[in-house]
Amino acid sequence: MIELENVAMEFGGRALFEDVSLSLADGSFHFLTGPSGAGKTTLLKLCSLELRASTGRVKLLSQDVTEMDRDRIAGLRRRIGIVHQDSRFVDHLSVGENIMLPLSVAGRSTKAAGDLDELLGWVGLKGVEDRRPPELSGGERQRVALARAIILSPEIVLADEPTGNVDWEMSLKLLDLLIELNRLGKTILCATHDMNLIRHAKSRASTRVLRIRDSAVSLAGAGL
Repeated sequence: MIELENVAMEFGGRALFEDVSLSLADGSFHFLTGPSGAGKTTLLKLCSLELRASTGRVKLLSQDVTEMDRDRIAGLRRRIGIVHQDSRFVDHLSVGENIMLPLSVAGRSTKAAGDLDELLGWVGLKGVEDRRPPELSGGERQRVALARAIILSPEIVLADEPTGNVDWEMSLKLLDLLIELNRLGKTILCATHDMNLIRHAKSRASTRVLRIRDSAVSLAGAGL
């Protein structure tokens, strides 16, 4: 599902990580952790095809993306849902319009109001579709971001510190949604610095932990 082979990533002559090889199976749930600046967001951007590796080979959904052109990458990215930490929205559009935006970009019908209602109900925000993003709380914004990320029914969901700006109660609600997506067969990769969240997840679901440290990515032990 997600495969990296001898991948390196450099910025400004500095290696964020190098010689990284990993394989995340279809339907797996992995957390990605490590100190600030270690490269968690960059690794997620490699997996979302937003960035290309400096060296090495990347495969997503059984397709080698190393030499893939822009149009093919755009098509493949529609099979990946992304939840950013800063919950980027188009503020002059309604919540409903923001959630449906990936459908417009993909050239698909945006008239499925029933699907939107069902999706908002699933994230616990039914009835907010006419509000504007600046009117939402931090927890509401993250749940709307998750709804938008899965509107195209992606096979992979990547989340970058999705609980970084919310309290513990909301963190658990967001975790519950990610666990439910995983039980529906989605592959989940979630970057987080919150060890308590990881421990809680491991008590409820089959999850593994990847750690970035000293320019390397390794699988953390079961005792984490």
